[in-house]
Amino acid sequence: MNASETKLQPIIEGTKQYVVPLFQREYSWGKDEWQILWNDLVELSEIDNPREHFIGSIVTMPTISVPEGVAKYLLIDGQQRLTTIFILLALLRNKLLDGGEEEFAEEINNTLIVNQYKKGIDHYKLLPTQSDRDCYKKLIDSEEILPTGKVIDAYRYFERKLQQNHIDPKKIQKIISNNLSIVSIVLDKEDNPHLVFESLNAKGRPLTQADLIRNYFFMRIHVDQQENIYKNYWKPMQDTLGENLTEFIRHYLMKDGTTVKQGDVYFSLKDKVNQASAFDHLIDLFKFSQYYYKILYPNNEPNIRVRKILTRIYRLEATTVYPFLLNCYHDYNNNAINEDDFVAILSILENFLMRRFVCNVPTNQLNKIFPTLYATVKGKGTGNFINELKNVLQSKRYPKDTEFRIRLKDTNLYGSGDRLRKTKLILENIEESFNHKEQVSFKDLSIEHIMPQTLNENWQIYLGEDWELTHDLLLHTIGNLTLTAYNAELSNDDFNNKRTRLSESHLEMNKYFTKKLTWKKEDIEERAEYLSDVITSIWPYFGDDTEGDNVFTDVTGTTPSGLWILGQKFAVNSWRDVFEQTINTIAELEPEKFEQLIQTFPRYIGKDKSKFRAIRALNNGAFIEVNLSAQNIQKFCYKALEAIELTTEDWYVETA
Repeated sequence: MNASETKLQPIIEGTKQYVVPLFQREYSWGKDEWQILWNDLVELSEIDNPREHFIGSIVTMPTISVPEGVAKYLLIDGQQRLTTIFILLALLRNKLLDGGEEEFAEEINNTLIVNQYKKGIDHYKLLPTQSDRDCYKKLIDSEEILPTGKVIDAYRYFERKLQQNHIDPKKIQKIISNNLSIVSIVLDKEDNPHLVFESLNAKGRPLTQADLIRNYFFMRIHVDQQENIYKNYWKPMQDTLGENLTEFIRHYLMKDGTTVKQGDVYFSLKDKVNQASAFDHLIDLFKFSQYYYKILYPNNEPNIRVRKILTRIYRLEATTVYPFLLNCYHDYNNNAINEDDFVAILSILENFLMRRFVCNVPTNQLNKIFPTLYATVKGKGTGNFINELKNVLQSKRYPKDTEFRIRLKDTNLYGSGDRLRKTKLILENIEESFNHKEQVSFKDLSIEHIMPQTLNENWQIYLGEDWELTHDLLLHTIGNLTLTAYNAELSNDDFNNKRTRLSESHLEMNKYFTKKLTWKKEDIEERAEYLSDVITSIWPYFGDDTEGDNVFTDVTGTTPSGLWILGQKFAVNSWRDVFEQTINTIAELEPEKFEQLIQTFPRYIGKDKSKFRAIRALNNGAFIEVNLSAQNIQKFCYKALEAIELTTEDWYVETA
């Protein structure tokens, strides 16, 4: 890297061209930036002996894409100010022509704006990025251009300012040539333009990995082919994927089994692509981008069956499966697998993800599972991809039926963010499973709590003495949730009124409430049991053994002999011991979240012991309610762990 301070004129004089790389954003300066530059020029023009004025740095790199023609430099940084200077020079040239000073106008044009004796694109000293190129060329060629876009906006702005200030165009040109100074940084081929650009633009819009990758490809494609290849391959990807382009390239690189961090996409691609294979890799990238587009926007998949399940997978927001899915989509597109097999593969993925979601299995291992999954399954060599896929995933913490059914009944499915969206998907699938001949649209439906989120006095009396216990444990579980378009109307209305409204619903699932006369703890648990049967049939276990581990069986009547939390074993003799040790550990690990537990579950944890029936004191001076059944203690411990983002893999109880 060579850096030197110089005036602007030597930078743009001579036969040369500055090419704005494709990774650069389009010309984006606006009134604020134009105003600053214009004020500086006016101030300098009013001084008899104006000083040099520093306007920033310009970072360039000699291009290797073209062996002939004018000397070309990639304009890595400084395109906004340099483009503005060229727009200003074109304006000054035109005003001098209008004023009859043709000789001076031609001098500006032929020495500062264009390469006089060069044809085609080599004629222009500056070649903006594609989106600005046509407008800029017409401006330089004095052709009629549409009155839209930033380039023409800048021209019109300075034209107005020139008229308002009554300044001689020759004076402004002289200031630009002789008094504006810059630091010119010319990179060597070994330098990293990405790091340089980002360090100089720390306060600007971040440079994306896709921006740099675009430039990397086109530096290795002959200039004669660039325009055609850009229009046919890169631009369609850029237009369809938009802000998702970098993430697509990451997943594309990961489909071969490697793990690529979000900040390493550019360097990973550089390792993969060389000069000879650049075009072939770009074509392949474009091909897989079409699959990715359908994964992100399933409505563009023409096959109804594939589209429907792709939509569900998209709603599960498990982007970690995309590298694997890209490979399968490619096989489907090339008829290596048929429609039935592709739908079966998608169904297995959905099943695996949904069961893990319900059981709160950590998602941090998915990034390790899916990049290598395709190669692992193929490597089995049996030729039965679907069976091998099931076998592999069965060993990747895939919940069995016992665990799945228990967690379906006690997990807080309703919550913020993705939990809300995924729970709505579960309820929609329940409704569709009834195969109602007149399916309703789910678009305007929302999740309704039968037992309301806020209990008024009537509901408290209705639920009985343990209303707090019932509300804390069962409010957000599947047994208490349904879909309705009358969420606001139902609100915290009493159950009889809710039942009347729900019985009139067009949803098949809501006909369940027609014959229900009460809605108390037992009723919610009964419906949870019923829905767990339905949900298990929608996402059935695809392994060889449906029986679960002992840790997920009914704990009523059991005696704990050991408690494991984050790999550490604690001696316990009762479920009350389990409760006490669990909450003590949470208070020690996450004191702030412990305070949140007090706010969320005042029936179980608090600092006023008079509010509890049977208490144990915690190490931090708070108290817990221990007049609870073994099953309720287990349920609450699950909820407390979820609140601090621990899972059943971090906590389990050994029983005698």
